[in-house]
Amino acid sequence: MPKSKAEHPPATAKPAPHPWAFRARFRRNSFGWQSRPAIARVKEAVAEIRKVAKRDAPLAAEGAVIFLEKVSPALAHVDSSSGSIGTAVNNAIATLVPIIAAADVDAAVRARWLERLFEAFQADDIPYIESIGDHWGTLCASPAVANAWADRLIDTTRLALNPDRRLGTFFKGSTACLSALYHAGRYDELIDVVRSERMWHYTQWAVKAMVASGRSAEALRTAEAGRNPWSSDQAIDMACEEIRLRSGMREEA
Repeated sequence: MPKSKAEHPPATAKPAPHPWAFRARFRRNSFGWQSRPAIARVKEAVAEIRKVAKRDAPLAAEGAVIFLEKVSPALAHVDSSSGSIGTAVNNAIATLVPIIAAADVDAAVRARWLERLFEAFQADDIPYIESIGDHWGTLCASPAVANAWADRLIDTTRLALNPDRRLGTFFKGSTACLSALYHAGRYDELIDVVRSERMWHYTQWAVKAMVASGRSAEALRTAEAGRNPWSSDQAIDMACEEIRLRSGMREEA
């Protein structure tokens, strides 16, 4: 006997996407050359996501991923010569990364977020979201996920940072790999990968790994040896100061 309509379970409706206000404002090439309106919109987007985070952390994290996917294409025509728009985006990234990392979601959801962010990171030609690479291990949210990403990126990173590499060899995912290695606790491997590097952008990860593995004196020597025309003395000074403070050398710091 056929079942009546009442006996059939109702179909589950797919929830409507959250109506993020910033989404319509961050279309590709949606800003002109003036940086002030763009900076205001970036701050508004971050404020909107933070407000949602107070009641729904996974939804806020999804919003943060959407924003990071959209921000660089939207700002393509903005005058970045003053550095103010770059600073605004870097501040936004620093605020949004912990929201994404802390969201309690299953492995499949986080995997999709990471794939989307990595695609946006690789396509970022300006670049505005370059600092995402430095946060990659945090975004992985667990040593196991960081370990998997390190395995995925390390061969290409080794080639890109090899001292015998050809001039112009570059891999945008190198910082993401180093961050993943660090958060996976693969300190010796990380140090080996950047051993011949002269750029502080990469060497800083070896210094962090040395500190994390209890080799503060070696970390200080490595940081000081990294001073050259291609590295920031201020960044190295700050790193050395932090190492000395953590080692109880307050007067030296």
